[in-house]
Amino acid sequence: MTTKLSGLTFKFHQHLLKFKFEAGTSRGALTEKTSFFLEVYELGNEKTIGWGEAAPLPKLSLDQEEDVKVELTRLCHAFDGLELQKSEKAILSWVNENIAEQYPSIRFAFETAFLDLLHGGTKKIFDNAFYDLGSPIPINGLIWMGKKEFMLEQIDKKLAEGFDCIKMKIGAIDFDQECGLLAYIRKQFSADQVTIRVDANGAFKAGEAIDKLRRLSEFALHSIEQPIQKGQEDAMRNLCEVTPLPIALDEELIGIHGFDSKKVLLEKIRPQYIILKPTLLGGIQSCREWIEIAESLGIGWWMTSALESNIGLNAIAQFTATYEVKLPQGLGTGQLYHNNIGSPLTIYDGEIFYDKGKCWGK
Repeated sequence: MTTKLSGLTFKFHQHLLKFKFEAGTSRGALTEKTSFFLEVYELGNEKTIGWGEAAPLPKLSLDQEEDVKVELTRLCHAFDGLELQKSEKAILSWVNENIAEQYPSIRFAFETAFLDLLHGGTKKIFDNAFYDLGSPIPINGLIWMGKKEFMLEQIDKKLAEGFDCIKMKIGAIDFDQECGLLAYIRKQFSADQVTIRVDANGAFKAGEAIDKLRRLSEFALHSIEQPIQKGQEDAMRNLCEVTPLPIALDEELIGIHGFDSKKVLLEKIRPQYIILKPTLLGGIQSCREWIEIAESLGIGWWMTSALESNIGLNAIAQFTATYEVKLPQGLGTGQLYHNNIGSPLTIYDGEIFYDKGKCWGK
């Protein structure tokens, strides 16, 4: 049995994902986004392919679309003929040492492509019950920003589909209308019946944030993600000290590299939760560091996709399942696109699972 992956060859393909609707955020509405699918195989064994996805988010990722395209072209050429030890630890260490930190989505793509190849090119990234046994992961139902009627329609749909955790993006329409939508949910369901999270994407001004948090706390919310823009560490720390509503850091984590820097940030701000998006934070090894530090400080966490196709979402779900998760995760984005890659990922009654009775599309 060989101990190395050898004669590795790389290719990538660009794919324009098209949303089924305008996906509104406080940074504007999305109608499409570009992903890059990375494939790796051993020379002479072209039918066994490991797949990864680099899916930078416009206006948010450190690495943007054109940067990713240029760097992937360079790396696929530079790494041609590569040999790698056949172990998860060796693969993650190699990626960490050989791909620059300013390309977090590319790091994640290479990590997952190598791990897929390590497991025989079967879209298996980790050896756990999610892939092997179809064990489900609880997820939240995501409510996108838009006109009040559109948001109400989404809320009713998610509740009817059996979700008991709803995440609503706020900050784009009138704040009173958003509070009205939260009141609408609470009139039908108590906090024991339906958990509500909100995500402000940094939409609140620092000076007004505490008043808005007090107003939002009237609806017995689970948490709010990134109430103010990143980079205001003192203001965020002060908010986390006095908030009536648990705060989860999201964008705040982007661009923070290295174990020590991550620890300094969390020790300073002391949020109640952090949100982990491997595509934006540099992949698996980087997120493991965030989790280790957060748990040592008593800070909760959950994993969230960053609008990847089902290739990336599959990898994130399998990574999530390497931990014993109890909180609903943000892994319900696979149904957003007209032209996603068909996959065994299945959502039912507020959970995602891997149905081996279904096949991957092309």
